[in-house]
Amino acid sequence: MSLIGYARVSTEDQATDAQVDVLKAAGCAEIFREHMSGAKTSRPELAKALARVRRGDVLVVARLDRLARSLSHLLSVIAELDAKGAHFKSLADPIDTTTPQGRFALQVLGAVAELERALIQERTKDGLRAAKKRGRVGGNPKLRARDRDAIKQIADAKAQAYFDRVNRTAEHWLPIVKDMRPGHRWQDVVRVLNAKRDRANGPPLPLWSVERLKRAVKRFVAEGLADPALLQPAGRKFSSERLVTLVAGVKRANPELTLAQIGAQLEAIYERTPRGGTRWSPSSVKSLLDRAAKLGLFGAETV
Repeated sequence: MSLIGYARVSTEDQATDAQVDVLKAAGCAEIFREHMSGAKTSRPELAKALARVRRGDVLVVARLDRLARSLSHLLSVIAELDAKGAHFKSLADPIDTTTPQGRFALQVLGAVAELERALIQERTKDGLRAAKKRGRVGGNPKLRARDRDAIKQIADAKAQAYFDRVNRTAEHWLPIVKDMRPGHRWQDVVRVLNAKRDRANGPPLPLWSVERLKRAVKRFVAEGLADPALLQPAGRKFSSERLVTLVAGVKRANPELTLAQIGAQLEAIYERTPRGGTRWSPSSVKSLLDRAAKLGLFGAETV
């Protein structure tokens, strides 16, 4: 378990030193510092901190308001951590999702947020009905006027929502992309990821297409969370060499698979054997895995 710290101040003139000292004293070895208003939910350093968190890790802040100014944003971040099997702790508040008391406090906050949403919806409906009676048109007047700033804000919000979605499962797919790109075709990476998805436990993983995967990787590159080299064109490989790296990728994605199960995966994605056949024998799979091991494609892992 790792403690990942997050410190934030509103302006460049302010310092995060006091928060960093508290976070270090709590045991945080890695700390992300942000200079940005808490009213903004889209923050680069917070995105990096959430991408860094792995299963069992704890995201730690000195005070709750350093992470979120609204209850809805707080619960959104905690839900994202929960989907990864990670936790959240505020040192100055009774919120620590690694403890029963902290989880109870979070449930109370969630109930309050649900009530708040219901009341807002009722007030919104009442307001729209009253406005309609007076002949006023609902909606955003700036969007109706095609205001560029308003359109940009909507586009930015949609882009952030997309990043949040793919970031929730990044620990399952991004390491495989980093292992395989740009040495492999996007089609092969998609095959390996979807094979992993079919056998995954826990939160549902996305079903990838080449275009969806490229879009996700481009976004992570834009956020500084992935190497731009991942987007370079794959070099041409001989068929036998591609099969070696493809089988190695399947094994890395699902280390518990048997030779027969790997063969079944290859048949399911209509991959032909080195001799052009459609049926994969365990011996053919083992031969390719042995070649992959000799080439060092498993690192320190054992096949």
